[in-house]
Formats: sequence, structure tokens, C-alpha cells
Amino acid sequence: MGSQYPQNVGHLRLVDQRPIIPLPLGRLMPTACPTRASRSATIGFAETLHSAIEASGLSLDRIRSELDRQGVRVSVTTLSYWRRGRSQPERASSVQAVALLENLLGLPTTGLSSLLGPPRPRGRWVTGSPQDSVPVATIWPEELRIAEVFDELDAPPTSELERLSVHDACYVGADRIGAVLRTRQVVRATVPGVSRCLVVHQADEDATGCPELTSVRHARLGRVRRCPEIGLLVAELLLDRPLGLGDSTVFEYEVELPPGGPTTVYGRRFAAPVREYVLQVHFDPTAVPAHCERYERDPGAARDRVRERLWIGASASAHVLATEQQPGQSGIRWEWE
Repeated sequence: MGSQYPQNVGHLRLVDQRPIIPLPLGRLMPTACPTRASRSATIGFAETLHSAIEASGLSLDRIRSELDRQGVRVSVTTLSYWRRGRSQPERASSVQAVALLENLLGLPTTGLSSLLGPPRPRGRWVTGSPQDSVPVATIWPEELRIAEVFDELDAPPTSELERLSVHDACYVGADRIGAVLRTRQVVRATVPGVSRCLVVHQADEDATGCPELTSVRHARLGRVRRCPEIGLLVAELLLDRPLGLGDSTVFEYEVELPPGGPTTVYGRRFAAPVREYVLQVHFDPTAVPAHCERYERDPGAARDRVRERLWIGASASAHVLATEQQPGQSGIRWEWE
């Protein structure tokens, strides 16, 4: 079983929606703000796009359908953000969509693209290199569908939120099957206006169906994409309020795991460092594993980098604590008698 940034084959995987920004210890530094020139360019693009859409009489859904027909997938929400200046096209597929929009809306060639400024700065509150984070495809090399869904949902850049703390609690029943996952995250915005994030969960190979997100607290559920053929769930969480630069928030949710065979592992994959990661696995007192160990893997690796035996205490639970968790996998696996 695994989680947000997947796990191993045969496990449910947990990916915190979007890749996570590194948080090395060190002196806090203010984030750079967009230049006046880049802000003006973005506003000019938004105003031009808004006016062209109004003049065309086309709905955003109609525009989305036409772009999709031409092989470019852009959500209605993304189009709305572009016309209101909340975001600007930056990915290759988004830039391609802009060229198609120019033709669709009767604008001159480069009538929109020439108004785009440079990519928005992604300020960070701590020192550290952008190379600390890794692409989603590196974390999930066996599941390319995840990257496709991230593009479809216009996944926010990893750098918009720092994960200060992630706490996972997995509950395994007397039938030896994982039933519930509870997650709590503490995050902080590195740019103004952060309002959402994506989380990803994947079921064990022998499970039937997809995990389901329930009991969301301090956020609400947005768009959801399911891929039953690979037991994949990608969900958008809308934060209680837009975060200003440096603002923090806490959100929690539960995941109901689909039925399958006996669970033997829970793990999370990280696309970037997290200051503190805590994982607890709670077993039913009548069904305690014979052996339990923690493991860590480098991004995309098939072999463990770290393996360490864990003690299952009188509470029938085991846990790991990782400070400055680096990109890759971290989890607990166990064996039944």
C-alpha cells in the first residue's frame, strides 16, 4: 500500500500532489517578487485574451472542446485563470494552446504570445537549489499517466508551497488489509495567491478500484481524476483561503483504500525535500506482523538505499521519523507469519 508520491508495485502509493519544495534548515530569506515589466505583460495578455473571448461569443467550455479537438488539453479553470490574470501559460502545451487561441479567436499571429512576459519567478523562503526537486516522471517512472493527469489539471509548480511537515497514519485491520490512511500536512506559500494543490494515491496492484478521498478538513475537494486500470486517484484540494507570501496553513484528509489482498507495505514518494516526515502504521492487536522494517530509496531506484528493522511496540504500531526528507521513497514494510 502506498501514498502520495507512489510506492512500490503491489502497494498503495501516496503522492502529495504536487511535487514538494525543499526546506533545508538555514536562514530564511524573502522571496523575490515579479518585476513591474513581467506583471504588466501578464496583465496585457489577460486583458487581450478576455476581450477576444468576449468578442467571439464563445464559452470557455466551447473553447476547451475546440482545443481538445486539435490535440491540446487545457481545463476551463486554467482558461479562466489566464483571462483573469491569475496565471499565465508557461508549459510547452500551454504555449501551444496560446497559438491555437490566436487563430480560434481571430487574433493576429503572436497577438497573444507576444504579450507573455518571462515565466513567473518562483521565490523560495530558504536557501537551496531548484535542482533539489525532481520531475514527477522521475518519481513515478512506471506510471506516465500521472504526468498526463498533472498536465490536464494544470498542476501548480512545486515551488509554490513548502511542505514543512507531513504526517501519515495508516491503519491495518484484523484481516491484515489496510483500510484507512489519514494525512496531515503543514505548508507555507512561497508566492502570493496560492489556493490549491494536488494529491495522488495509487492502490495496490491486487486491489479492486481506486482509493477515495474523504473527510477533507481545512480545505475542500476540487476536481478529481480516476484511472481505474492502474488504481490511480489524483485529487485537487482547494485551500480554505488564498495564501499570501509566507502564509502557512494546515490541511487534513482521509483516504479509504480499496479492497485487495493482505497489505505488506506503506510508502510515500517525495519529489522534493520535506523538513519533517512522520509515518505511523497501526496494526490490529490481534494481527501483528512477524517482521517490520523501514526503507528508503533514491528517486526512480528499484533497490533500497536504507533498510532498518523496526520494533512493533505494545500499542501494536511502528513509526519512522525523517528530518530533512530528501526526494525519493520512504516507507515501512512488514511480513506476516
